[in-house]
Amino acid sequence: MYVATIPNRSSRPAILLRESYRDGDRVKNRTLANLSDWAPERIEALRAALRGDKLARVEELTILRTLPHGHVAAVLGMARQIGLDELLPDGPERQRDLALALIVERLIDPAAKLATARALDENTAINSLGVTLGLGTVHVNELYAALDWLGLAQTSIEDALARRHLHDGTLVLYDVSSSYVEGRCCPLARFGHSRDHRSDRMQIVYGLLCAPDGCPVAIEVFAGNTGDPSTIGNQIMKLKERFGLTRIVMVGDRGMITQARIEGDLKPAGIDWITALKAPQIQQLAAEGGPLQLSFFDDRDLAEIVSSDFPDERLVVCKNHALAEERRRKRDELLDATERDLKQIQKRIESKRKNALRGADEIGLAVGKVIGRRKVAKHFDLTITDDQLTFERNHAAIAKEGALDGFYVLRTNVSAEAINTADTVGAYKSLSRVERAFRSIKTIDLEIRPIYHYVSPRVRAHVFLCMLAYHLEWHMRQALAPILFDDHDRAAAEASRMSPVAKAEPSPAAKRKARKKCTDDGQPVHSFRTLLADLATIARNVVSFGNVGELTVITRPTTIQQRALDLLGIKI
Repeated sequence: MYVATIPNRSSRPAILLRESYRDGDRVKNRTLANLSDWAPERIEALRAALRGDKLARVEELTILRTLPHGHVAAVLGMARQIGLDELLPDGPERQRDLALALIVERLIDPAAKLATARALDENTAINSLGVTLGLGTVHVNELYAALDWLGLAQTSIEDALARRHLHDGTLVLYDVSSSYVEGRCCPLARFGHSRDHRSDRMQIVYGLLCAPDGCPVAIEVFAGNTGDPSTIGNQIMKLKERFGLTRIVMVGDRGMITQARIEGDLKPAGIDWITALKAPQIQQLAAEGGPLQLSFFDDRDLAEIVSSDFPDERLVVCKNHALAEERRRKRDELLDATERDLKQIQKRIESKRKNALRGADEIGLAVGKVIGRRKVAKHFDLTITDDQLTFERNHAAIAKEGALDGFYVLRTNVSAEAINTADTVGAYKSLSRVERAFRSIKTIDLEIRPIYHYVSPRVRAHVFLCMLAYHLEWHMRQALAPILFDDHDRAAAEASRMSPVAKAEPSPAAKRKARKKCTDDGQPVHSFRTLLADLATIARNVVSFGNVGELTVITRPTTIQQRALDLLGIKI
């Protein structure tokens, strides 16, 4: 007696209980029952009984261990799918596995190296990553060694990423950010301009190179007091000498690609650029008799001009009318708030109480705090004496600044045949993709802080690790966009834009997702982080069933979980 599976061309296979018997010299089969409606588990149990396997009672089923597994399978599977593991240099297999585990765990559950070691160790694991990679017992010193080894491999890995994502004639996006560090022992830690608004902490600075689509390719760490423009030279050397690119267009903001850097770095290296002018430069263009006629933009938002101050360059003038109105509103609010504070100072001067302000020095300090807080000192005319404060708005200065509200001017030496006016604006705006990378690296996705490392090479390796984790996240977001709040139909969004200067709007499909909180087929929409949490409920269960021994059983995915795995091309 046995269970047979009979293929059926037009429907699912038939599951039949059959037996063999002898009719003379011939062996024949006959069907005893049709089991097609049975559950698969029941059919397997019958097969086991017919084989003579010893069956256990349900009471003998014991779950030995359960570990979250789905998010591990998704992230580790994508890392292998994009060949991230193949970028790691040759070395001991365990070293490579630990380095890969660091990258994957940074995306799954960013934490300190000690916490990561606990998460990977087979005895204290909080997910299945260590078990899946066969790491066994993991000591924190092994992770530090793997991190150092990964840092030494940074050059070769970045070179490989550049070969994949950059080519001659491409745009290269570059921007700089900073993060404060813990302690004062790291040689790279310096006081500088803090983008984290922590001027009380020493920091490091790091510059990120991305492909035109925002995919990160390389990152470099600098001392915390390094100015943005002074990082350009290292990137040029990297692009030309290490990556072997001969024709490049570097896109950077106006604080990065300055006139000094153009003359001192970009031009000698033969690298083209797209950047923007600073406010004083725009004011000079808009001066009486200058090439920028503001009235020309009353009914348009984009035009090219030329100026003798920028020979052999194209100047693309943009006016965002919505931004102009917003800046006007914000400036009025700041001026009103400052006036209210100045009136409070006047009341303190006139007060008869002990805490009244007396003397020009004391009054000046109080006034400086008020006008410095909102950076509107240039819009007020102040008179301070030992017992009086008078002020009034400088309407001429306000009008002069307001005339340029919403204006920005791009400068490039790339010919119009190579990149037209609209595409020039789009290229500059693509710097927002680098800013998004910094948000992911610095906030809830990858959490580059806190930085407790003191040795410079290890700090650099830690930052490089975060970049590789974002590289992996970037690829996952591209694949998972249909079920994330990310816009998965950017072509439609671009097609619906009336002008490249206008604020980017999401596509109709993305707006529907945001409004309904579900996809067009009714599935819930996730953020990237909540989707990983959802996938984590797919568990890897180790069970004992009587005397059969230990078995590994994976939780059956839900519909949305299976959709995510299908989009990633991952099978569990």
